[in-house]
Amino acid sequence: MAPTVIVIDDEALIRKSLSKVLRAKGFKVETADTCSQGLSVIEETDPQIVIVDLKLPDGNGLDLIPKIRQVDPSIRCIVITGHGDIQSAVEAMKLGASDFLKKPYDMEEIILAVESASSDFLMKRELDSYKRKEMEVFGGRKMVGNSAPMEEIRKLIEKVARSDATTVLVQGESGSGKELVARAIHHSSERAKFPFMEVNCSSFQETLLENELFGHEKGAFTDALELKKGLVELSDMGTLFLDEVGDMPLSTQAKLLRFIDNKSFKRVGGSRDITVDIRIIAATNKDVEKAVEIGSFRPELYYRLKVVSIHVPPLRERPEDIVTLAEFFMDEFNRQFRKRFTGISPEAREILLGYRWPGNVRELRNILERAVLLEDSGTLEKKHLPKEMVSSVEEAPKSKRLPGLPQESDLVTLDELELNYIKKVVEAEGGNRTRAAKTLGISRQSLIDRLKRIEPNEKVTR
Repeated sequence: MAPTVIVIDDEALIRKSLSKVLRAKGFKVETADTCSQGLSVIEETDPQIVIVDLKLPDGNGLDLIPKIRQVDPSIRCIVITGHGDIQSAVEAMKLGASDFLKKPYDMEEIILAVESASSDFLMKRELDSYKRKEMEVFGGRKMVGNSAPMEEIRKLIEKVARSDATTVLVQGESGSGKELVARAIHHSSERAKFPFMEVNCSSFQETLLENELFGHEKGAFTDALELKKGLVELSDMGTLFLDEVGDMPLSTQAKLLRFIDNKSFKRVGGSRDITVDIRIIAATNKDVEKAVEIGSFRPELYYRLKVVSIHVPPLRERPEDIVTLAEFFMDEFNRQFRKRFTGISPEAREILLGYRWPGNVRELRNILERAVLLEDSGTLEKKHLPKEMVSSVEEAPKSKRLPGLPQESDLVTLDELELNYIKKVVEAEGGNRTRAAKTLGISRQSLIDRLKRIEPNEKVTR
């Protein structure tokens, strides 16, 4: 739909000339010659842009701006006048005008002003729509789980949300809930009323990722036919979520580091510094410390991102959350698909608890979505679960002898059993925590957290 422009000017020649030129550029144009008539036209036509003269027969164009913004705050106002001065321009901008032009103006100048205002209007509408959808999506989501690790994560989220810490690093396996942690921080903070923008760093080539983050000026390269604001700029006052930051190219890492240090950036092809106020939350399923060691991730950026570090453990390390999550997802999909699943059979519960969950919470959610969508029973049964999942649990040995662990006659606590096994693995890896964590199939931070939990005074060499 073509943007609508209202021209409010008491000179008929100006109304006619502007109408002709703007219609030729694809805009719909309505006109008025007084403040009162202009306001009536605005209320009737729902315009995107209003061009208003400063001096009108029944009042001052500046007095009209607040009334226009009461109709719709997103309407862009361009003030034109033959009596321009700096004070009037400043006053117009304070009232919310997007531009101020002095007669006699160049027609190309006013076309550029209208096109820029139209672009700003559409961007604002898009952001407002995005924020509404974001609240709808996140409104029913929460950090589900009663395990000790989840309680710790909730406490961290509350502390981070209360502060204005600019950078957070969320680490964990794919599907473990890193994005949900990022959204929880955003929506629990003062930044919730501003945008939450996200980008997957592994989805873009090097130059495209830089352009996605920082935008470009018109004419910056062959296909840059118009100015583009990047996600950093669009996130102003809100949160930028950098998913899979471990895959970010080194050159883009350098630009991101400069932005974090200076709080300003230049668009691609631009010379002007743009300053924004955002919180950066980065997430990765990679071992960033190892990436730093081998030179694929800049150590300075790693330390700047890790102002606050949150580790999201895989689902297999918090089995007490599995059934709670399954019931939560059943409720969610009951509402979505108008079903009435109210419980989980003992056989299905055993499968859920015995499965290794390589896809973590995301895999559990997908399985529950499929079951609720396709089945009509009121109870989740074993037959509703994927066959390969059931087979992997039922075909696994009931118990597994591990070298160096106590025999059945030497019963010990689960913590002691776990500590003994971890010790064996760490010793086998020459005391190296990073290699031991890899052998155990957990992150290095998770290994450290486990050792602190089960034996706080235990010393393990690096």
